[in-house]
Amino acid sequence: MRKLYHSRVSCAVLSGLLVTSFPATAQDQIEEIHVWGSDSDQRFGNLSPTSLLTPEDFRSINVATTEDVVKFEPSVVIRRRFIGDSNGVLGMRGSNMFQTSRSMVFADGVPLHYLLQSRWNGAPRWTMVSASEIAQVETLYGPFSAEYSGNAMGGVVNIETAIPQQEEFHIDSSYFSQNFDAYGFDDTVDGHKTFVSYGNKFGDTSVYLSFNRLENESQPQTFRAGSRSSSDTAMDVTGTIVDNDDRGRSANWFMDTGIVDTETNNYKFKLGHDFGNWSTLLNVAYEDRVSVSDSSNSYLQDSNGNSVYSGHVVDNGRQYFVPASRFATSNLDRDSLNVGVRLRGQLTDTVELEANISRFEVLNDNNRSSSTHLDDPNYTLAGQVQDFGDTGWDTAELKLNFDDLGVRGLGLVTGIRHESYELNLDIYNSDNYAAGEKTAFRSRSGGETEILAAFAQLNYQINDQWDAAFGLRWEDFESSNGYFDSDDATTTEFELTQVPTRGEDKVSPKFSLGYLPNSNWSVRYSLAKAYRFPIVEELFSQYEAFNTVSISNPGLKPEDGLHHNLMVERELAAGYVRVNLFSETIDNVIESQTGIIDGGTSLRTFLPVDEIQTNGIEFVTNSNDLFIDNLDVRFNVVYTDSEIVKNAPNPSIEGNVYPRMPEWRGNLLATYNISNDWNVGLNFQYASDSYGRTDNSDREDNVYGAQDGYERVGLKSSYRLDNGLALGFGIDNITDEVAFVAHPWPGRTFYFNISYDL
Repeated sequence: MRKLYHSRVSCAVLSGLLVTSFPATAQDQIEEIHVWGSDSDQRFGNLSPTSLLTPEDFRSINVATTEDVVKFEPSVVIRRRFIGDSNGVLGMRGSNMFQTSRSMVFADGVPLHYLLQSRWNGAPRWTMVSASEIAQVETLYGPFSAEYSGNAMGGVVNIETAIPQQEEFHIDSSYFSQNFDAYGFDDTVDGHKTFVSYGNKFGDTSVYLSFNRLENESQPQTFRAGSRSSSDTAMDVTGTIVDNDDRGRSANWFMDTGIVDTETNNYKFKLGHDFGNWSTLLNVAYEDRVSVSDSSNSYLQDSNGNSVYSGHVVDNGRQYFVPASRFATSNLDRDSLNVGVRLRGQLTDTVELEANISRFEVLNDNNRSSSTHLDDPNYTLAGQVQDFGDTGWDTAELKLNFDDLGVRGLGLVTGIRHESYELNLDIYNSDNYAAGEKTAFRSRSGGETEILAAFAQLNYQINDQWDAAFGLRWEDFESSNGYFDSDDATTTEFELTQVPTRGEDKVSPKFSLGYLPNSNWSVRYSLAKAYRFPIVEELFSQYEAFNTVSISNPGLKPEDGLHHNLMVERELAAGYVRVNLFSETIDNVIESQTGIIDGGTSLRTFLPVDEIQTNGIEFVTNSNDLFIDNLDVRFNVVYTDSEIVKNAPNPSIEGNVYPRMPEWRGNLLATYNISNDWNVGLNFQYASDSYGRTDNSDREDNVYGAQDGYERVGLKSSYRLDNGLALGFGIDNITDEVAFVAHPWPGRTFYFNISYDL
């Protein structure tokens, strides 16, 4: 069956060759990608629309991190603000980029999705797998398989890496640089990445070790405008940049947060063993991440030419207030450990078993912030310390695949899964933030969630043309040990509010019907009910930090979705053309909105929206040797209409476009193979404008905070020498377009790559 139809396409942990080369030339190093899965799965194909990537498919992408590999897939948006950004949030289909709990990411069966926090904090932990070790990526759209929870409302990204079959050594290094110019910032920022791996196979045992180091400087991520004020003692200043905000109101922009310096070190160990009909894989990843933001820029100067960092100011008759805390420094230290074990094998000739267990633990997550700029005349060591303790998750899953139930063409996939999540966040006032001193509590919050699930899916090959599938997923949800502060300023004690334990269960039915009229055409209709339970942050994480207040909502109901997809596909001589019609109706949508209150403080809340309706049409074509020999093309475009249908608490937003959902999105990857050793590729991304707020009031383009449309063109070329060396050069955002998706996209970025295989 065609590769795009494999329901659990993956590299065999012990039979695939390690992808050891730099991604631009990895296809030349791969001997074979083996598929593990039952015959019934391959016969049926996927109940969900599916896209499959191998290293050959992303030769035209400038790959620095794992997100780069995925970001050109149909109906996918990844807002990675800069190379090395820890907030590379993922949105799929009818779920926007900040609905991070509606997409799932796995690497070798180990979860990378972060179901503890939402919005920018809820990005998958992409760096737990290095781009240089990827063998293939399978993307599934929607919750149409009973094997996945409601966290797959948007879709699932399955990353598979390979295991060495012989002694291998690989090293690759990349340098990247961009010039960024916006508001009062104009400078060049750069970075580099180095990846080293060693693998070998000793009898039936394979060993793999790797180290990935990434250092990079970002463009400024935040620009600040002052709130109008009135004071008789306002200081005369110059340097104010007058421009509109995202709502079209005139604003006084007075600073940016400057360059963010990031350093990420990832250590990976994989151990696989083949027992004949059984195989197992141990996967251990440790990450050490440091992020420093201490170079914020004030655009304001007093009459003596000195920078101004706080107070009431007036510039050309415009008076506004500058909070000193806007110039705060920030130092983040994060250490994370991810461990997974996967077991696969044959119980009988017709029964297969797969077991996965994993543990993700935040070993250390400490953020130290000052209350003023380092160059502020009023600077002191006073600040805040933010600390995550006892934070992480555990998962365990057992699946059985029955290829033959005694009736010709009838198969069954069934299993159980358990997940538990815990998050605890303490914020302290500090008399010496640089030393991490925790002087007094500012706020505390945390809690736990747990889900126990059982699922079963019958697959029936009715005849050569028709197949059907029926599935059920039962989930039992519980939230417990929730707490947040309710401190009374009139007392000296720190008081906590305990949130009562809560539980509920849901059943999600699934259905799919497939039709193959001939060898070239296929049609499939899929229907699914899905429930997305609230995560820990949405329920319990209530805190107050500098200029930020977050209010949780323990009473949130699970999101309730009904999903449809109709797929029509035509197979080509060397590829396929596919059209998907999809529709989603989701009730009790958990929406996070941020607003500005008095004094410039950012207030974030989690509020339900009664009903969102999303309809869309998706066109996809992937083809080799398109029009001319040696030209490989992947192209996709999607139209999406997402509307707030009902909202009784605030009817004024009914009929509005749902935030961060562009009507149009499209991607193009085109690679021309000049020779076996030399290729050149073009990539293109497009998105139309969208809104960031449910009231659709943010209509201004090309300003900080806007949800801009964008057109980003990139170039990539790679050349492989005979001695194991490979060279690469690329450019992203060739036109140097300045665009914002709340924060700014990077400017024109140059890439230089070198790799070596022994």
